Amino acid sequence: MEYSVARNGMVDSLEHDSKGVVQSEAVADAMRTVPRHEFVEGDHRAYTDQSFEHRGTRVLSPSLAGVLVEALDVRPGDSVLVVGAGVGYTVGVIAELAGARHVHAVDIARRLVYEARDNLASAGYDEVLVDCGDGARGLREYAPFDRILVEAGAVRPPGMLIRQLAEDGRLVMPLGSGAQALAAVEDGEVVEEFGRVAFDPLLVDGEQSGVPVRNRTVREDRERASRAAESRRGWEQEWIDWESQL
Repeated sequence: MEYSVARNGMVDSLEHDSKGVVQSEAVADAMRTVPRHEFVEGDHRAYTDQSFEHRGTRVLSPSLAGVLVEALDVRPGDSVLVVGAGVGYTVGVIAELAGARHVHAVDIARRLVYEARDNLASAGYDEVLVDCGDGARGLREYAPFDRILVEAGAVRPPGMLIRQLAEDGRLVMPLGSGAQALAAVEDGEVVEEFGRVAFDPLLVDGEQSGVPVRNRTVREDRERASRAAESRRGWEQEWIDWESQL
């Protein structure tokens, strides 16, 4: 496969009026440059506009990646944090726009961190820092950030991420408890929305793929049940040998 031809065809389709998700020349040029086949296995899949599951995460379609990057409005030299590195493709596009040494990414799944690092290095963006951790906490040691992209949904932006934004900074993430809207947040307020999206919820440590309990509701129910059992007294504790207590 001639990869440059495939990339140009992919971006042409994203710029076409039928999709219209890539609108700026800067984003189009970045997506024409980043070798997506270094991030996605299979030549055909790499340049097909579809999302798919991979190691417990969703690899975003090129069109959705384009929407996110357009909404983020990255400028050369911007300090950028990406929460949810995944396989690293969106991070690579942002690195092409801002400069790799200005881009930081975090993912809660360690094996995805290793994969993203390898993919970014293979694509020529080895200066990007990819760390493992709870994305809702950000990377305080590298703050402030001019731009923060969160590739996971929440009801409201995490406070720690808001506090890590630079003055005039911009955070983009899906917001909503049921139906989600991709929103841009500045000065703690939603300033722009970019339509409906559907992302997995932002996970906290202990919910990542590969640990015993990933579902937050299940985990919280178990914790509440455990606390309730520990708080029982008297006749509720049927296992107590009362004769030994007299």
